[in-house]
Amino acid sequence: MSAFNLQTCARSNILALEPYRCARDDYKDDGTNVLLDANENAYGPSLPAAAISAASSSSGPEIDLLGLHRYPDPHQRDLKQLLCNLRNTHHHTNKAITPDNLFVGVGSDEAIDALLRCFCVPGRDRVLVCPPTYGMYSVSAQVNDVGLVKVPLLPAPMFALDTEKVVRTLSSEKNIKMVYLCSPGNPTGSLVAKEDVKKVLEHPTWNGVVVLDEAYIDFAPEGTSLAEWVAEWPNLVVMQTLSKAFGMAGIRLGAAFTSPPIARILNSLKAPYNISSPTSALASYAVSEDGLTVMRANREKIIKQRDRLIEELPKIKGVGRLRGGTTSNFLLYEILNAKGEPDNAIALAAYERLAEVKGVVVRFRGKEHGCLGCLRITVGTEEEGTRFLAALQTTLAEINGGDCRIPPKEEKKEVEANGVVA
Repeated sequence: MSAFNLQTCARSNILALEPYRCARDDYKDDGTNVLLDANENAYGPSLPAAAISAASSSSGPEIDLLGLHRYPDPHQRDLKQLLCNLRNTHHHTNKAITPDNLFVGVGSDEAIDALLRCFCVPGRDRVLVCPPTYGMYSVSAQVNDVGLVKVPLLPAPMFALDTEKVVRTLSSEKNIKMVYLCSPGNPTGSLVAKEDVKKVLEHPTWNGVVVLDEAYIDFAPEGTSLAEWVAEWPNLVVMQTLSKAFGMAGIRLGAAFTSPPIARILNSLKAPYNISSPTSALASYAVSEDGLTVMRANREKIIKQRDRLIEELPKIKGVGRLRGGTTSNFLLYEILNAKGEPDNAIALAAYERLAEVKGVVVRFRGKEHGCLGCLRITVGTEEEGTRFLAALQTTLAEINGGDCRIPPKEEKKEVEANGVVA
C-alpha cells in the first residue's frame, strides 16, 4: 500500500479551487436551443464558403467548420471513453478505467505543467527526475520555481531505473512531491520495469505522486502500458500522447490517466476550453477502430525499418554500440573516433554535417547523462532510412578522414537537390 494522502500532498489552494463553470454545464445544447449565454458570434465563423465546402467534401473524419463559432466541449467525455476503451486491456487489473480517470490536454506538456501546479509549492517543493530523460520535466519545474532532485538511471546499455536509490532518496530528502519516470525512455528507448514502478508506489512513508510518461508506449510489446493500473493506485499518473505512434503531432493532444480525485483537480485548474473542436474530432477518429487499423499498419512499417537500422548501422565504420532499448520509434547509437571510442566532438560534427551538407536531421544527445558520443535517430520511411544510412556512411568517412569542414552555403548541392529529411 501507498502512504499517499491527497489532502496533504496537493496544494491547499488547488484543493479549494472551484472550477470555471458555464451555463452549458447546467443546460446541455441539444441542437434546438437558442444559445445566448457565452457571447459567441451567432453568424458563424469567418471562413469563406469555399473553405467550408472543401472541408465537408474531403475524406476522413467529419469536422463541423460551421460550428467553429461555438466553444468546444469542455469535458470531452466521448473522446475520453475512446481512450479508456483502448487502454482497458486487463493485463494489469480486472478493474476498468472510465472518463472520470482522465485529463486531456495540449500534448503531454500541459499535464506535466498542471501536475506541478497541483502538487508543488513554488520555492519549496521539488520533483525527482532520472536522467537521461525528457527535458520538459526540468523546464516546467524551473518555470514553476520547483526544485529538481536527480537520480540517474543505471548505466547503459539498458538504462534501468536505480530503484533502490530512488526509494532511499524519497526517504531522506524533504519536500519531494513527484517522481517523473519515462517509459519507454527518451532518449534511451528503454522500458521501466513494472516491478520497479511498484516499489516506488509502495514506499511506506513518502507522500507523493508517481508520473509515468508513456509517450512511446505503442511501439512497445502489446500489454506493456500501465494506464489501466491507475485503477489500483491512488497516486499513479500515466501520461500518453497521440503525437508518436498515432502520427497526430500537429493536433497536440495528450492524456493523463489517474485516479478520479487527481483527475478532478487537473480538470478543475485547466483552461475551460483547452481542447479545440477540430482537435477533438481528429483525435476521436484516430482512436476509433478505423484509426487504430491505420495506426497499427504504420507501426508495423516503423518496426520493420527499426529492425533494418539495427541490422545495418553496426556495419558502418565509426558507428558504435546501441545504447538503451528498442521499444520506441528511435534508436540511440554511439559515434566513434579513430580510436574506436565514443566521442562527442565526432558525434557533434556528424550531426552538423548530416544536417547542413546531406540534408538529414537527427539529434545530438552526447551531453545527456550516460550518452557520450550518442546520436538519437528517429525511424523514418524506407526511403528516408536508405538516404540516412548512405549519408551517415559518407559523413563518418569524411570526418574520420580528417575533413570536418562544413562547406559554405553555396556548395551544399545535396541539400538544394534533395531537401531536408527530419
